[in-house]
Amino acid sequence: MPDEVTNLAPEERVLSTLNEDGSRRWVNPRPSKGKFFYARRIVAYLLIVIFSAVPWISFNGKPLIFLDVVHREFTFFGKTFLPTDTLLLAILLIILFVTIFLITALFGRIWCGWACPQTVYMEFLYRPIEWLFNGAPGKRKPKKFIGFRKFLQYAVYLLISLHLAQTFLSYFVGAHNLSEWILGSPADHPVAFIIVAVTTGLMMFDFAYFREQVCCVMCPYARMQSALLDKDSLTITYDKNRGEPRGRMVKKPKSSSGEPINLPVLGDCIDCTMCVQTCPTGIDIRDGLQLECIGCAQCADACNVVMEKIGRPLGLIRYASERMIEGEKTHFIRPRVVIYPLILIGAISAFVFLLSTKPAADVLFIRGQGQVFNILESDEIANQVRVRISNRTEKPATYTVSIVDPPGVRIDQFSPMEIEATETVSENLLIVAPFSLFEDGKIVLSIKINDDQGKFETIETYKILGPMSLPKD
Repeated sequence: MPDEVTNLAPEERVLSTLNEDGSRRWVNPRPSKGKFFYARRIVAYLLIVIFSAVPWISFNGKPLIFLDVVHREFTFFGKTFLPTDTLLLAILLIILFVTIFLITALFGRIWCGWACPQTVYMEFLYRPIEWLFNGAPGKRKPKKFIGFRKFLQYAVYLLISLHLAQTFLSYFVGAHNLSEWILGSPADHPVAFIIVAVTTGLMMFDFAYFREQVCCVMCPYARMQSALLDKDSLTITYDKNRGEPRGRMVKKPKSSSGEPINLPVLGDCIDCTMCVQTCPTGIDIRDGLQLECIGCAQCADACNVVMEKIGRPLGLIRYASERMIEGEKTHFIRPRVVIYPLILIGAISAFVFLLSTKPAADVLFIRGQGQVFNILESDEIANQVRVRISNRTEKPATYTVSIVDPPGVRIDQFSPMEIEATETVSENLLIVAPFSLFEDGKIVLSIKINDDQGKFETIETYKILGPMSLPKD
């Protein structure tokens, strides 16, 4: 039986966070301070402040970012996108994805190592708290009061997770609404309370237990990078030409006659493994670019410290392209670096044009349910229609609907529609037309819709249906 189990073992490492027997390999990276660490820390704390402050910032009387899922309205920088703006939102997503593709083609997974919330909170919030209570790897505190210290550590984790969950929810319900709910009873807002509780629990599970597994197992971006990178992309790279063959520094031994013994010439890598010990996903960057690498440059900082101590040039591990390492010239201008910006220019131009030409209201006529038409006692034909109007302005408006052409058609059972700012309202109306106006059982109408502020007026075409002939008495 043991031999069978051994035969099932993979020939190569599957993940940096798995042991050979399939159990989890816990990663406890050593802190490595250097120029990249300090730069990332500034970026991280700046992003944390922005994430916490954005729900409280208003622009043009609206939250800077507000994702009102219930009403299907999304506000970005004072501009509200309504449910009818699916094309604009689709273009916005295209812009976002193409931007990610371009950044990845140029700088690899710099997003993962510098700006991803998983990395920012794990490496610059939760991990430092763990080190505060238990000490960093290599500087662990005595085991005295370890249970009490662990309790305090997870209590702080819980408070931070609760803050993050509430901040996350404020993007969807509004910061001011959320602050009122926090001061009130959970029974008054049970759904929001449950969402915060579940989100807090997920945060605790992620940052206290799952940790780097999110980057190694769950994140799809890692699996996309092989298609987005090329030999000219800047990634964290080990200069194998300079570092190999690796080996520890030793004094040259002497023979019995006192003559120095010639040893093999080694590269600059002294095989100290500091690059492995400091990696937050547990990889060895000397094995080449790997799926788990998040481009954080902690290994570069660790290696530079060692190189400085032994008096060798810095940059054995650095941001470089594959061509640079091979001694070739890196091509900044290449097909994907040209195509992605062209797509971006086209998408941004389309977005700006559609946004600037968007009318002050959106109008949609929907045929009523039930019978297509009714024949009245006056031999007139009535069509039930539902009109839906979205007020895109920042002020309430009253909209009227009237028939422009052909003469003789009228609208019954309808009164002007009062609609609040950025709201959508639907009303039923009855379009009545003499039978004599129908040709082949239909009439194409010109319907005018305008508001009381003079900001919006449009003429829409709509086809009503009728019988080919009137029934005989």
